[in-house]
Amino acid sequence: MTTDGAYTGLRVLDFGQGIAAPYCGMLLAMHGAEVVKVEPVGGDWSRGLGTAYGDQTAMSAHYNRGKRSLALDLKAPAARDIALELAARADVVIENNRPGVMARLGFGYTALAALNPRLVYVSISGFGEDGPNVARPCTDSVAQAFSGMAAINLGGDGAPHRIGTTIIDTLTGLYAAQAVGPSLYRRERCGEGQRIAVSLAECGAAILGYKLAEHILENGAPRVLNNPTGAYRTKDGGWVMIALIRENQFARLVGALGRPDLAKDPRFATFASRAAHAEPIFVEMRTLFAAETTESVLARLRAADILADRINGFDDWLADPHIVASGGAVSVAPADMPPFKVPRMPGVSAAADAALSPAPRIGEHSRAILVELGIDAAAQRRLAAESVVRLP
Repeated sequence: MTTDGAYTGLRVLDFGQGIAAPYCGMLLAMHGAEVVKVEPVGGDWSRGLGTAYGDQTAMSAHYNRGKRSLALDLKAPAARDIALELAARADVVIENNRPGVMARLGFGYTALAALNPRLVYVSISGFGEDGPNVARPCTDSVAQAFSGMAAINLGGDGAPHRIGTTIIDTLTGLYAAQAVGPSLYRRERCGEGQRIAVSLAECGAAILGYKLAEHILENGAPRVLNNPTGAYRTKDGGWVMIALIRENQFARLVGALGRPDLAKDPRFATFASRAAHAEPIFVEMRTLFAAETTESVLARLRAADILADRINGFDDWLADPHIVASGGAVSVAPADMPPFKVPRMPGVSAAADAALSPAPRIGEHSRAILVELGIDAAAQRRLAAESVVRLP
């Protein structure tokens, strides 16, 4: 939590596990909200996904920054009483269970809104709450397949591939967090909270809007827009990505590569003709790039004002002078694990990002939160002995 953000003083109860809901909570914390992460006594399942460092993995340590952890067994009546008291005091509740689970536990929107009418309640699910897929399990990979994202991400083998990161989980957290702001503004005007529902399936589809429109308008066979845009291997084993968005850029591209004659070849005169003769132009490009080192070809392309850059690995990105100079990465040092770096959050000052507290251990703040609720030390010990709560 930062101390000078727009959400300073906002109380958030985050029941989320994994990525989408925890990321939503972390984004609110980044803007100053006080976020209490309510997790099982064994911890959010993301704490066990990947290499473990004490209570943390890379996933849990990244998506739970800025939070306090309260570890409860929500199946126990005493734990439910504690969580209900926190919900009564909260401005925002976040959850990402399958539809119906929170209601069965006594924490559905209807129950909590009756307790706290000003509550903004964020529900994140796989397929939403209407339609035949409601009960189906969903992950980032499933959502990439269902939404059509994998279908447009064809590899060199011609097969569809998932994007190699949890992009839809992350986008879902972003969509959820951005919906909280308007809901809070509406609450200030109307005095009432509301329920926000987002799903991985719909968020995956949402970022493909123009591609769907293109598919419909062009009868399922959209034309290639910008050959020879793509990735090319260089003489020293590096890779360079180029992109063309205007016709005149092709002449500048081949001129910079020492083959201005290619711009006069009728097969390559326009985007449409280059699409029709894709293989010959890609052969030419691969040959030209293979004759140059990464640095030399980038120097030529940048001098010609061509859209191009090296394809970085993570180590390359971290060491890049632009990232170093602009503070594009911030250091995180959770307890029990080596420090690591993460990209700085867009739209947030570097100071606020760097000041965000590391992700907590399981139940690290249980005792302090129970004290805030007026639960004394003896009662805390009884709750811990009954495995209702996990104390630090």
